[in-house]
Amino acid sequence: MLQGCLNGARPADAHPALPVTPYYLARDARAVSRYGITSVHVHPRDPRGLETLEPLYVGDAVSAIHAEVPHMEVGVPAARWVMPDPRLRVDAVMQWGKLGSGKPDVVGVNVHDLGWREVCAAAHSLGIGLELGVWTTADAVTLRKQGIPHGTVRIVAEPTVSGPDTAVAEAIRILRALGSLDVPVLLHGEEEGAWPVLEYALRLGIDTRIGFEDVLVRPDKWLATGNEDLVKAALAIKV
Repeated sequence: MLQGCLNGARPADAHPALPVTPYYLARDARAVSRYGITSVHVHPRDPRGLETLEPLYVGDAVSAIHAEVPHMEVGVPAARWVMPDPRLRVDAVMQWGKLGSGKPDVVGVNVHDLGWREVCAAAHSLGIGLELGVWTTADAVTLRKQGIPHGTVRIVAEPTVSGPDTAVAEAIRILRALGSLDVPVLLHGEEEGAWPVLEYALRLGIDTRIGFEDVLVRPDKWLATGNEDLVKAALAIKV
């Protein structure tokens, strides 16, 4: 699977085509769906353009995408940097259960975040799938020791080092620390490490992702015109 990660935590002025509002997120989701993308990961924003877990804005973003691409899996993060108090994060996720077509299909939860298992339990109780973010080998060890929560649809292995020479090496270390799992692993990098890690994932035959959250340029170093441009570049890679 190739997933689209459409905007991430980037500021609205990071790229002229960065989708921030529900309308533009839905537009980009529709565009990448033409290339076989069936899953997108998006960071909903409030009217000021700031990341949010507030049900009103999460619901607006997710429902807009579902309206444009009804069978698209839509994932959003429940990240500590957006809402540091884990109790408030749990409360926010529980309110997502009332959103109807605006309820996310998947929630991203980072294993290193305080209260991550409680957030996972809240999401699972609502029928929302889990993407578990593993940033380091220490996160991988934590996950193996504590066990994979019920409702996990994939592990997202995401080395945070961005150097093109070191990102793949760190990805290898994380995958080795994860070992053999009963759920799929999606591997991706960021910035200068995004394309080398994506190519490594393709060689392994495991899931990966591409989009403005991870990188703004194509493999040829030219600035991408949009998320669709990045997806086309990823699909053109031969390994």
